[in-house]
Amino acid sequence: MAVIVANVFATGEGAWAHLASSVLPDYLRSTAILVLGVIVGVLILGVPSAWLVTTYRFPGQRLLEWMLILPLAVPAYVIAYAYTDLLQFAGPVQSWIREITGWRAREYWFPEIRSLGGAVVVFSMVLYPYVYMLARAAFVQQSHNLLDAGKLLGLGAWGTFFRVALPLARPAIAAGASLALMETLADYGAVSYFAVQTFTTGIFRAWLSMGDSVAAAQLSAVLMLFVAAILLVEQWNRRSARFYGMSGHGQSRLQVLTGGKGLAATCVCALPVLLGFIAPAGILLQIVIAEPESPFNARFFELAANTLTLAGIAALVAVPVAIMMSYAARLSGSPWVAFANRAASLGYAIPGAVIAVGILVPLGRLDNLIADWLRLQFGINLGLLFTGSVAALVYAYLVRFLAIALQSVDAGLGKIRPSMDDAARILGSTPAWTLLRVHAPIMRGSMLTAALIVFVDVTKELPATFAMRPFNFDTLAVQAYNMAKDERLAEAAAASLAIVAAGLIPLFMLSYAITGGRRGGD
Repeated sequence: MAVIVANVFATGEGAWAHLASSVLPDYLRSTAILVLGVIVGVLILGVPSAWLVTTYRFPGQRLLEWMLILPLAVPAYVIAYAYTDLLQFAGPVQSWIREITGWRAREYWFPEIRSLGGAVVVFSMVLYPYVYMLARAAFVQQSHNLLDAGKLLGLGAWGTFFRVALPLARPAIAAGASLALMETLADYGAVSYFAVQTFTTGIFRAWLSMGDSVAAAQLSAVLMLFVAAILLVEQWNRRSARFYGMSGHGQSRLQVLTGGKGLAATCVCALPVLLGFIAPAGILLQIVIAEPESPFNARFFELAANTLTLAGIAALVAVPVAIMMSYAARLSGSPWVAFANRAASLGYAIPGAVIAVGILVPLGRLDNLIADWLRLQFGINLGLLFTGSVAALVYAYLVRFLAIALQSVDAGLGKIRPSMDDAARILGSTPAWTLLRVHAPIMRGSMLTAALIVFVDVTKELPATFAMRPFNFDTLAVQAYNMAKDERLAEAAAASLAIVAAGLIPLFMLSYAITGGRRGGD
């Protein structure tokens, strides 16, 4: 972050002046429209479905309750590839329309999927589970006494939802929407494939096409400011509000919906699952099956090995670092340590493209200094040591995903009573020995969850990997992007399916936790 800010007032090769006078207004407009559209989309898809599965019993409710989070396993760029193949001019949908109507090209109108509006729809379908999960948790924790009080005051089902349940769940819904927006602003694959001019595509254009690292850093600074402004506006909007809830224990049983109401509830909850997971996964699977030659060749397994290596290293590094940070805060109780942990967690709110620029700029300068010194002192030309290395890429992953590991470890460590630390001390155990012999076995589930989530997020990550990967060292995400860009969707589909399959593992665990945390009355 310091490197990005330091480059705000630097002078580059003139690219920034050109960008600011020509395309920066388009970046601002497109990014703002994308953000507003995604906010509306994730709220429409996430909040009603969370309320329905939490409050009512209807056909398929138990199954849909956990299936509604499945789109999180599908990266946005994967859905973009799938729906482009389905809805493009030569795709099956438009071909079928022309076949049954006899229309020719330009004789009918069909929405263009590769557009800003298409990007809004794609991001909404894949990111609404953030809102769904947090809203559902908030609805579960609301006592039925509050809802009954609303009914006694004359509120119907809709009135109770809008006047009582929804306002109480607003902080959770805002948090879910903020996570969805962070993912939207961080994306590069989908917006680049759809040719949508956002800050992320502008950063890569300035860095890779124009070769101006200063302009890329300055665009990254504007994007960071954009992210901060979104979060501050939401906090300011609810600055004077207070949200108090009652315990969820003792809540009433789910209300049964039958007939037309039950069918409508099933359709409302099934539609996001169908569009966000079942349809794109089915499209990709059909593409792979229809390919005469199997895409699961030696190249595919090489890419899978690269992906597993990077994800495994990142997970093995992130979890111990998170344990050290969380345990340090527990032992010291210092506000400075807590502040340091929060500062280290900010990387999750920073897009991968920004992190790549913030790491590559100083690493490039350091590499040049070392290379010049070695050449002058010893006549040795070693080239670049850090830039484009696996170590630099793992560092970027650590910056980006450390917050996820830290939150999981904090949750596990927070459940251990301080009296257990005191008992271990009385028995002569050191803090390090206490962590290894007492805390680690208890926190095994939290540590495994942290490692698994980091592993899957690294598997799906594209912007930082695309910019910082070593030469001739591609991953499944990079392969999917490159093949889709070249319209080789069979190869892209195979890599995309592998990424989706990896993402399903933690989601099944999360689904089990969600369904296991149902109300006591049900």
